[in-house]
Amino acid sequence: MTSAEQQAGQPCLPFDRRAIPAAATESRWALADGHAIRRIDWPGGSRGSILFMPGRGDAYEKYLETLAYWASEGWRVTAADWRGQAGSGRLGLDPVTGHIDDFAIWVGDLAGLWAAWKAQTPGPHVLIGHSMGGHLVLRALAERRVDPAAMVLSAPMLDVAGPPLPDCLLHAAARLMAAIGDPRRPAWKWSEKPGQVPADRANLLTHDPDRYADELWWREHRPELVMGPGSWGWMERAFASMRVLTRPGVLERVETPVLLIGVERDRLVSYRAIAKAARR
Repeated sequence: MTSAEQQAGQPCLPFDRRAIPAAATESRWALADGHAIRRIDWPGGSRGSILFMPGRGDAYEKYLETLAYWASEGWRVTAADWRGQAGSGRLGLDPVTGHIDDFAIWVGDLAGLWAAWKAQTPGPHVLIGHSMGGHLVLRALAERRVDPAAMVLSAPMLDVAGPPLPDCLLHAAARLMAAIGDPRRPAWKWSEKPGQVPADRANLLTHDPDRYADELWWREHRPELVMGPGSWGWMERAFASMRVLTRPGVLERVETPVLLIGVERDRLVSYRAIAKAARR
């Protein structure tokens, strides 16, 4: 369906959110140290190319509808896992805990993927990130590790929607917890039954029960996608990385057009931090 048809009010064709589209190709891409991450690609058209990076615990299967829409609008589209998430392995103590030794590792991974992907795809090149992915792509831009023509940040993790305490105190608490035990251990409770999704998880993430059910379906049919809590090491490094972006002058020197999208009722990331970053 063309944009003109959509604007004319014609109904959208049904999209099967529980199947990989025939036009898309799944593959693996080796990072600089040989660690393989999953990626998915749509050939697209001549409008340019989009690289999408998802959030913490996410998988690209959750975004198939959006990725396919961008492709239908003429974009060449790629999405990929972060190292240690979804179908790209684990770095924690168990198959469901998310861990990273330092967010700088992910920034470096993105820089390598971006350079290789950009060389193989038509411009203009747009970088889009959601939640933790939004934080990481913005940090990579601020550190001049990527050079997109434009960037879109969906609910970027620039601060947490938690207790109204200074980040320095929250960071200190996370640093203490990471130091007094194995930093790869989970930082919060998963559920009474290992691997079972907590009953109230949907309330934190979405008001759309159908698309939430799609995510659970993919987790059931691709068990490697299941991820639960972050580790204490992830928590400590997350606060450290978020504080990097709050330093004076870091965001102020960004000249790339950036669209930030957030909602005031977000229960995971701070809308106030997103609004403040937009002003900066």
